[in-house]
Amino acid sequence: MIISATVLTIAMVSQIILSFSLYNKTGLQVLRHIGWIVWAFSVFFGWLPIFTFRSKGKVPKGKSYIRTTVLVDSGIYAIVRHPQFLAGIMFSLTLTLIVQHWLISILGIVAIMILYKDITEADKSGVEKFGDDYIHYMQRVPRMNFLAGIIRLIRYGKRK
Repeated sequence: MIISATVLTIAMVSQIILSFSLYNKTGLQVLRHIGWIVWAFSVFFGWLPIFTFRSKGKVPKGKSYIRTTVLVDSGIYAIVRHPQFLAGIMFSLTLTLIVQHWLISILGIVAIMILYKDITEADKSGVEKFGDDYIHYMQRVPRMNFLAGIIRLIRYGKRK
């Protein structure tokens, strides 16, 4: 766990720092524009969970927002189970699309692979913490596919 967190941190920080010097001015503009759109989604998926957990997660006073005491399955968590991991993946993809350099792409792939592995660990942890409620939640809400989550929510609404 500590090793993967360390490698993830090194990959993402390196990706950010190197982006300034490796930026490809002659890159494809369309990819750059798509990158900025992906970045906007990453900001949304990265910040909204903080407010959702604080308001609905019954977090003990003075504790981190991630210290929820109840399963939160509304708001952004009715669309995807892991919005902040999705935000990290989108952010790495953003830098790859905007900078358009092979080293940024490789660092992004490393970060994305670690984040995806961390998502599977987070699901295991959710099952350990919340039991069958989390298993049912996993069946209702996609891991990261926010388009499928939005469609499911529109079609069926929130079901318990």
